[in-house]
Amino acid sequence: MKDFAAIDFETANASPYSACSVGVVIVREGRITDRIYHLIRPRPNVYNYWNTQVHGLTREDTDTAPDFPEVWAVIAPHITGLPLVAHNSLFDEGCLKALHELYHMPYPGYVFHCTCKASRKAFGKLLPNHRLPTVAAHCGFDLTNHHHALADAEACAVIAQEIL
Repeated sequence: MKDFAAIDFETANASPYSACSVGVVIVREGRITDRIYHLIRPRPNVYNYWNTQVHGLTREDTDTAPDFPEVWAVIAPHITGLPLVAHNSLFDEGCLKALHELYHMPYPGYVFHCTCKASRKAFGKLLPNHRLPTVAAHCGFDLTNHHHALADAEACAVIAQEIL
């Protein structure tokens, strides 16, 4: 796959519609051509302690952030016609569908590919696990800022270039 968009959401709590940040990395002709990152104000803007421990974001970070429809209006034109790639794609696809539903936005039927599943197939027992940092390191990407949506999307893009 030479043209795709890698995407990663971070959420404020256990609800899939509670996205508080999104990172998107656009790949065209096998090269990263664009990186997009946005904070998103979840509705409601309520954070779970454990989610904050994972990604470091709090309600104060997103109090003045735009709602999802405003953020998606910026991102959508960049990914039109591209397949989407995510590590554990069921999570990110679930967030995207839930957000479209929450805001009564038509869902365009994005096609997702999962780099976690692809890693299991490509690397099998060669790796101790198939978590994003492990697979990224194996593919030569240093994911020092894990759980920052843009860093995770970029790691996913690198993995996808290697194995999809």
